[in-house]
Amino acid sequence: MATDLRGRTALVTGASGGIGSDVALRLAAAGCDVAVHWSGDEEAARAVADRAATHGVRTAVLQADLRDPAAAAGLIERVGAGLGPIDVLVANAGINTPVQDVADVTPEQWDETIALNLTAPFLLTQAVVPGMVERGFGRVLLVSSVAAFTGGLVGPHYAASKAGLHGVLFWLAKRVAGSGVTVNAVAPAVVASGMVPEDSDASAIPVGRIGRPEEVGELAMAMLTNAYVTGKVFTADGGMFPH
Repeated sequence: MATDLRGRTALVTGASGGIGSDVALRLAAAGCDVAVHWSGDEEAARAVADRAATHGVRTAVLQADLRDPAAAAGLIERVGAGLGPIDVLVANAGINTPVQDVADVTPEQWDETIALNLTAPFLLTQAVVPGMVERGFGRVLLVSSVAAFTGGLVGPHYAASKAGLHGVLFWLAKRVAGSGVTVNAVAPAVVASGMVPEDSDASAIPVGRIGRPEEVGELAMAMLTNAYVTGKVFTADGGMFPH
């Protein structure tokens, strides 16, 4: 039986578009109050919140620059003040700055990528998990990438940041599983978005096309509503990385 999420409070980071907005809307449809985090597009985030509210749930629209390590705790506090303690965390916000050669990765690019793709999800998880354990329920979903397994095409900074998420969840999941808290990750390949058109080159993907946000969103919800799945990384990559 799927876990009933009605009445729970969810925070989705990077929820103004793409995978984040799709998951936020699915959580609202499942009865969750939803905090829609954004960094660069407030209008899009408010549009997502307005759509979420049509499901009769409460919403909040919150901006934070999660490259700043102090921002994670502040974001959690604001969600708590507006909607209550967080039961579901979907850490989706990330950055993608492609390079052609290892020498092209500047120290600044490395630090920024690790800060947003790895440190911020860890700090958010660190802030919410103790409360989840105390209440006996919690769902943490980290948005990784198939690049964590294959190296990908973006660069070593990106692949390393996503692979680091797996280390976090593998360590944490078994330590909180007995308290009703699951910790998982979804690892997509290229997914269509405002910056990535659906007809992008998909020659490396066995199914012959790039992914769609709703395909990742469906998998995310399957993980979030299954109390027996934890410590797992599920790929949504069109068959690129069989494992």
